[in-house]
Amino acid sequence: MSDTSTMGLFMISNPVFECYAFYGSILILKMIMMSFLTALQRFRKKVFISPEDTAISKGGGEIRYDDPDVERVRRAHLNDLENIPIFLITGLLLVASKPQVMIANNLFRIYTFVRIMHTISYAVFVLPQPTRAILFIAGAVINIIMVAYVILSMHYF
Repeated sequence: MSDTSTMGLFMISNPVFECYAFYGSILILKMIMMSFLTALQRFRKKVFISPEDTAISKGGGEIRYDDPDVERVRRAHLNDLENIPIFLITGLLLVASKPQVMIANNLFRIYTFVRIMHTISYAVFVLPQPTRAILFIAGAVINIIMVAYVILSMHYF
């Protein structure tokens, strides 16, 4: 395989890479937005982690590390930080393995949907278990499917 054809895999003209770039960007933006959601929750509850942070809040605030609402949003963000980078790496490997367009694009779409729904069910509108567990498992299964596809398509037995 020539370098030109390999490089062509990672261009917008490749529909699998285009889909990966689109949904990967949504997930990256989602992770960034979780920081703002945490800050919003801190200001709403007037609960901060540093004394200097209370100075920028009208009406002051308190230093606390255990507010359940703030911690729930932080845990949702941490969950993203533990799972989305794996998807971003695995998705890039999947693009390199030249998968069928429909299969790869649907995996990217479903994973993105699942992660957004996971955050909503965890940090925005708290839903009872096993909702969040099912969403987490669905995302993990998608990553496993992508890894298996990469291994099977790129390793010569």
